[in-house]
Amino acid sequence: MKITKTLLAASLISAVTPASAGEVEVLHWWTAGGEANAISVLKDMLEQQGYSWIDFGVEGGGGESAMRVLRTRAVSGNPPSAANIKGPDIQEWARLGFLTNLNSVANPEHWDDVIPKMITNVMKYDNHYVAVPVNVHRVNWLWANSEVFAKAGAKIPTSMDEFFTAADKIKAIGLIPLAHGSQPWQNATLFEVIALDVLGAKDYIKAFVDLDMDTLGGEKMIEVFTQFKRVRSYVDNNSPGRDWMTATSMVIKGEAGMQIMGDWAKGEFSAAGKVPGKDYVCAPAFGTAGKFTYNVDSFAFFDLQDEENFKAQQALASTILDPKFQEVFNLNKGSIPVRLDMDMSHFDQCALDSMREFKSSAKTGDLVPSMAHGMSTTSYVQSAMFDVITNFFNNPNETPKEAVQRLTKVVKSSM
Repeated sequence: MKITKTLLAASLISAVTPASAGEVEVLHWWTAGGEANAISVLKDMLEQQGYSWIDFGVEGGGGESAMRVLRTRAVSGNPPSAANIKGPDIQEWARLGFLTNLNSVANPEHWDDVIPKMITNVMKYDNHYVAVPVNVHRVNWLWANSEVFAKAGAKIPTSMDEFFTAADKIKAIGLIPLAHGSQPWQNATLFEVIALDVLGAKDYIKAFVDLDMDTLGGEKMIEVFTQFKRVRSYVDNNSPGRDWMTATSMVIKGEAGMQIMGDWAKGEFSAAGKVPGKDYVCAPAFGTAGKFTYNVDSFAFFDLQDEENFKAQQALASTILDPKFQEVFNLNKGSIPVRLDMDMSHFDQCALDSMREFKSSAKTGDLVPSMAHGMSTTSYVQSAMFDVITNFFNNPNETPKEAVQRLTKVVKSSM
C-alpha cells in the first residue's frame, strides 16, 4: 500500500482499505490541551488510511509514568506498536533488541535528506532507523503575561539581573512572579536554563553531555545552584506537585507573570485563544538569546509479529513525517517541524524565532541537548541529577557547595 502524502489522498485510500487492516497501539503522555489536540491529528490521519488506533495516553508531563508502564509491557512481551522515547534511551531500547527496522519506509521517503543529521543520528541504531522524530522543541523559553507586566511597570527580562528586577515588581503588586510546578523534571528544566546562562554552551556540553567532573564540580556550577536558589524564592508555596499546564494557566489567567518552560507551553496559550505579541510574550530565558536547548519528541517502534499490524506501523511512521501532519501537529503542539524543507508561512512569530535560532545556533555551537528532557545523557544519570536538583529546590538549608558535591558523587555512581 502506498503511503499517502496529503489528507485528500489518505481519504481516497481509506475507501479501499480492507476492514481487516492492522492497528497501532501508541503510548504517549500528551494528555494536556494543546498536546492532546496535536496527537489527535496523527490519530485522525492514520484512521483516514483505514487503520485502527488504540490510544495509550499516560498522564504525567515529563513521561516518567509512561516509561514505567512501557518497561512493564515490554518485559512481559506485550509492547505497544510505538512509544514516546527520546534521546539516548532510544539506543538503549535498540541494544536490548526491542525495536524494529524502519529503513523500508525511511529510504524511499528520503528521510536522511529532510531531517538534520544531528537528529537522524539519535533515531538510528546500527545504521537503520528505529525511531521517527516528530518535532523540535526549544526548552529555554520565557513566557510572560503582557497585562501583568504592564500593571507591574516591568519590562520583559533579557538577563538574570533583569529577571530579578521584573520579579520584584510583579511581587510588589501581589502577584506570583514565576509560575512553576515543583516536579523533578520541571525543577530540572528551570535548572538547566539557568545553567546555560551561567555556564555557556561549551561548559553546558561538558557538564551534561560529557559529564566532565571538573565542570560538574567547579565554581561555575556552584554559581548555577546559587542563582537557582534565588530564582526559587519567586515561586509560590503551592508549587509542589503542580502540573506544568496548571502553571501555564496561571500565566494565561494573569495570576502569575512568567513561566520558564519549553514551547509546548505555547499550545496551551493557543488553546486558550491567546495571541503572541498581544496577550503574551515568548522570549529567550535568562540571557540565553542566541542559544537553543533542544528537545526532540520521537516515537520508537517496537518489533511486531502480526503482518497487518506491521503494515499499520509502517503507515504510522510515514504519516509522522508527512508535511501536512508536521504542519498541523506543530501548530497545535507549539514546537517547530523536524523537516528542513517545510513551508513556515502558517507559523507564528514565536515559531519563526525558534526556527531561526535553531538553525543559527547549530552553526555557532550554541545548540545544546536538554538534560531535563532526556536528550543529553542516559536516564540513569538524568534521574540522579533530578534527585540532587529537586532535593536542593526543596531544602532551604542545603548550600550550593553541598549540592555540587552531591551532584558529582551521584553522577559518578550512575555512569
